[in-house]
Amino acid sequence: MKKRVLISVLMITLITFGGLFAQGGQEAAGGASGKVINAKLASEEIEGDFMTVWANNFADYMKEQTDGQFDLEVYPYGTLGDTRDINELAQIGVVEFVFTDFAWISAFVPEVQVLSLHYLWPKDRMPEVLEWVVENGEIMPFLDKAFRKNGLVPLGIVYEGWQWLTAKPKAVTLDDLQGMKTRVMGSKLLVEDYRAYGMSPTPMSYGEVYSGLQTGLIDAQVNPLFADYSMKFYEVTNYFTQMWAEPFLGIPTVNMQFYDQLPEDMQKMMKKFFLENIINAAEWIDARNAGDRKKIEEEKPDIVWTEWDKEEISKAKKMAESVWNDKYPGIAGDGAVEALKILLRDIENAKAALGVE
Repeated sequence: MKKRVLISVLMITLITFGGLFAQGGQEAAGGASGKVINAKLASEEIEGDFMTVWANNFADYMKEQTDGQFDLEVYPYGTLGDTRDINELAQIGVVEFVFTDFAWISAFVPEVQVLSLHYLWPKDRMPEVLEWVVENGEIMPFLDKAFRKNGLVPLGIVYEGWQWLTAKPKAVTLDDLQGMKTRVMGSKLLVEDYRAYGMSPTPMSYGEVYSGLQTGLIDAQVNPLFADYSMKFYEVTNYFTQMWAEPFLGIPTVNMQFYDQLPEDMQKMMKKFFLENIINAAEWIDARNAGDRKKIEEEKPDIVWTEWDKEEISKAKKMAESVWNDKYPGIAGDGAVEALKILLRDIENAKAALGVE
């Protein structure tokens, strides 16, 4: 089915937009010709969730800044295939943009798996630290080179809240997690992250999680709070546990061939939008998450909510650091160790600059 979707979309796109690159140079991307640039962005989240909302904000911004010359159409999750499909579509240029996350894109850009490591980021003032790292650190130039080797360009990194573990059986302490069959995103490194706690992690498509929980195929799953509400995962789980291990990070990404043919001012506009909206988007998602938590509490008041304290975090972090040292270098490949050194240095410099402990 996925192959049929991919082939159908590819044929439609090539027929409809095939002339875009045939014209060559900047004129092919609008440039001096003044022609409207039509482009598509595939989001990995449904209508109304973070990526699709901010993809539409990005589309509006580009249209306004270019006086209508840049026309971006956003496709929510499921309209152009599953999560892996849309990343592949962006890589081969069937869609020009994809709003993805650090885990799913790692199948195409192994170096980005550094963002999948647990307990790298501070619990407090995370969006401000991220903003400093993206603007002033060395990790974005490093990732830009890695993405380009695979035909893609990252436009930024955005924060979508912390991941929550939601489970049917008791999941309050580390001891409770032993052997728990838990859905994670499609990343080998995430599998190792959660295996380090004694869990049994299982990659699974986003659209299959609800039925997996409902039928007992899995015991638990990991997602940000807004997804737990919009995808109704709370209906089939009893425990919500905040481990403070893993912020959910979105990565707006563009096909390299398309991007490199755009005028330089448009390229700068794209990166500027995502940088200048890290804090705005974080405030938006924090408010959304707070509202969704209240709705979950009203609709299912017997859910047990737990946020780990310093003692539990300290125990989990020691387990997570074993993945940094033993598993990560082999999974993330060439450049993995360098990427981790760069990111850790960036985070420490950000914390020092911002006065974060």
